[in-house]
Amino acid sequence: TDLAVTESFNESFILYLPKDIVAGDFYWLEKTKDTTLFAVADCTGHGVPGAMVSVICNNGLNRSVREYNITQPSKILDKTRDIVIQEFAKSNEDIQDGMDIALCSIKAGKLNYSGANNPLIVIRDKQVIKVKADRQPIGAYEKSEDFTNHTLDIKKNDMIYIFTDGFVD
Repeated sequence: TDLAVTESFNESFILYLPKDIVAGDFYWLEKTKDTTLFAVADCTGHGVPGAMVSVICNNGLNRSVREYNITQPSKILDKTRDIVIQEFAKSNEDIQDGMDIALCSIKAGKLNYSGANNPLIVIRDKQVIKVKADRQPIGAYEKSEDFTNHTLDIKKNDMIYIFTDGFVD
C-alpha cells in the first residue's frame, strides 16, 4: 500500500507507529477509473482485538466501493456502517466495537471528505482549514445519522492531512 500511496500522491508520507505488531489503526487507498479514495482509520481495541475489527472494517470499505460502486465518502461511510453492523450481528456476542475514520476522495480537482470522529486538516496559503467530522463512529451507535459530505476545490500547494487519535496519543 505504501507504493500505491506514493504512486498516487508523489509528495506524501505515512506515519504508522503501532504499539504492537498488529493494531487497530490502518490506512487505506482505493482507485477507481476516475477517483482516488484514501483514508486513515482507528478501530476499537489494541493488538489482536483491534486488528480483527480492522479486518472487518477494511472489508466493509472495500465492499462499499468494489461491490456497491460507491465513490462519495459520506455514502461509503453509510454503507460501511451497514456492512460492519451486519458482520457483528453474525456473532453470538453483543459487539460494541467500531471505527473512527477520515475518508477522502479526489476527482477532477475536487476533494470530498467525510469523517467519523476524525477531522480533515488542509493547510492553504499558511492558513489552517479544519473540516469537522460527524460525532459518531462506524458501528452500532445509539443515534446514528447519515454522514456529511464536504466538498473543497483543491488548489495548488494545498497540504491535506488526515490522522487518527493515535497520532495525538
